[in-house]
Amino acid sequence: MTTPWSKTEKSDNHTIRKYKDGDQKWKNWTEQIFVADESHKCPTYVNRTPPCQGSCPSGEDIRGWLQIANGIEKPTGDLSWQEYAFRRSTAANPFPSQMGRVCPAPCEAGCNRNEVDDFVGINAVEQYIGDTATAEGFAFESPPLSSDKKVAIIGGGPAGMAAAYQLRRKGIASTVFDDHEALGGMMRYGIPGYRTPRSHLDSELQRILDMGDIDLKLGVRVGRDITIESLEKDYDAVLWAIGCQSGRAIPVAGGDAPNCVSGVKFLEAFNTGRLQVSADRVVCVGGGDTSIDVVSVARRLGKINKQNAQERPELVVHGYVAHDAAMAARRSGAKVTLTSLLPRTAMTAAEHEVHDALTEGVEIINGVMPVRINTDENGLALSIVMCECSVDKDGRPQAVEGTEFEIETDLVVAAIGQGGNLDGLEALDNGRGLIDADPYYQVADKPGHFVAGDIIRPHLLTTAIGQATVAATTIENYLSGTTISKRPKVDVHHFNLMEKLNESNLQIAEYDKAAAWGTDKAEYAVHNYEDRSASEIASANELFLGHWKEQARHKRDENVPEGDQVLGHFEERMVLLTEEQAKAEAGRCMSCGMCFECDNCVIYCPQDAVFRVRKDKTTTGRYVDTDYSKCIGCHICADVCPSGYIDMGMGH
Repeated sequence: MTTPWSKTEKSDNHTIRKYKDGDQKWKNWTEQIFVADESHKCPTYVNRTPPCQGSCPSGEDIRGWLQIANGIEKPTGDLSWQEYAFRRSTAANPFPSQMGRVCPAPCEAGCNRNEVDDFVGINAVEQYIGDTATAEGFAFESPPLSSDKKVAIIGGGPAGMAAAYQLRRKGIASTVFDDHEALGGMMRYGIPGYRTPRSHLDSELQRILDMGDIDLKLGVRVGRDITIESLEKDYDAVLWAIGCQSGRAIPVAGGDAPNCVSGVKFLEAFNTGRLQVSADRVVCVGGGDTSIDVVSVARRLGKINKQNAQERPELVVHGYVAHDAAMAARRSGAKVTLTSLLPRTAMTAAEHEVHDALTEGVEIINGVMPVRINTDENGLALSIVMCECSVDKDGRPQAVEGTEFEIETDLVVAAIGQGGNLDGLEALDNGRGLIDADPYYQVADKPGHFVAGDIIRPHLLTTAIGQATVAATTIENYLSGTTISKRPKVDVHHFNLMEKLNESNLQIAEYDKAAAWGTDKAEYAVHNYEDRSASEIASANELFLGHWKEQARHKRDENVPEGDQVLGHFEERMVLLTEEQAKAEAGRCMSCGMCFECDNCVIYCPQDAVFRVRKDKTTTGRYVDTDYSKCIGCHICADVCPSGYIDMGMGH
């Protein structure tokens, strides 16, 4: 049957024809090959957020500093690539040395390179950037103060110090209150020094203080030494970043025995130097990163024979006594066991940390839950009774009948969660030992009060740092009386082409109201570019994965002792990449959502319509352009773009 849109049959009744007779046929094969397909679409260069950055709770421009390291994005002025990468990295997170060592790296789990071979070693490159910054003495800029208003920050841990840093970048002064003798919070008191070397931690904290106009009041506990009311009187805003320093007890009979201690208190006792030896048999109940730190420390500390009853480790943890450092000379190996509700593959601790603990001689028992703790006549724990368990659809463990077994122990450490200590701060307590926050990190019903970090909900260090950045922006708006703007859907530190053009002395001209219609020749517009980074993440299916060859990851060496070699072994665990290794690993980045100047679009365009921008006009994100008088909309450029930077949009 003939239709009005028939391309092969003629009918005098048709008033609308898509083709003239014969127009549907190619005149020769050469023409067909080079014209390929046509459409009314044209290339648009679209910046999207890469999944590494979208997975980073602190929102670092990971793609940006990797591209600086691999030489794609060039430094401006006299900066070395290391300092340029450091500045890009620390715009979001002022602790690259710490994050490069201890962050569980959700960015690496989200990396699109996993679809090709293996993720990019983001942590390893970040550690290189951070350690180089320390060695070279890189400093933060100190902009002039924008007002005489001042913020009280309660807590000198990762959230509090990140907030002080971000506020100072905005020209806002602050005073940091902390009840410890030194800054650092969980980075100092909750993580062992062989994972976060104190020299690098101190350097990164001092770099923030060197910005100036950040005062310190250490050894001061708000709620005991100073009241909320006095803070409100003396400061224009208050940020609560007090963390969670109280561990949860094991919720079974006997869980309150004196030698049942929390993981956070165990680690604090070790990190302050008070705990020099552990116990003969240590059982840690957990499965997360804190529990791995506990058992690794317990193996390193070991035990001593004929320990004085007044020097039992739980007494040190509770703060009643402190060990003599000479006890370390009498260490011998301790039996250390870690139990986890979840199977090995589902443990929340980082996989390489679990592997290291096993190498160090820790026994790990998975898929079990505590039933009760047996105690002696003095109430001390003698053993912990466990059983196999399954997890129901709501995430609650269910005991498997008939599977009970007993583990003898001298010390039980609970690493099953943390809570805040709000003594004297009950007005802020949400009833669960935490502080509620709205999406802008304001404290509900308390104008001028803000909150960030674990005291909202215990999570990662990088999460606390990201929250501090948002809170700092909210505080800035509050102090200036401006309306809080809606946070973007993809709330990270985005690459900004306008800033990059200005940085490269390629400023866009002022808009010319008298100009003729059309912007294809205008100097006041950036042509063929769209920024969707605030709303879209570049997924693997938008990339041309065939461009990428398999390339092994440049892994850091790790200094992990085996068996009883672990006794007294407190040396740095992660071995720093060399400059060549760091650059090579950064070179594995696929630059998802941003041009990395591979020339595929230029090479494969059958019409020579895609061309390189003049060298004196080019910068990151503006390497190629399109001549629309030649473009036929064949979409080959978009198909062969490895980073998914090219979309075919209407407009040709």
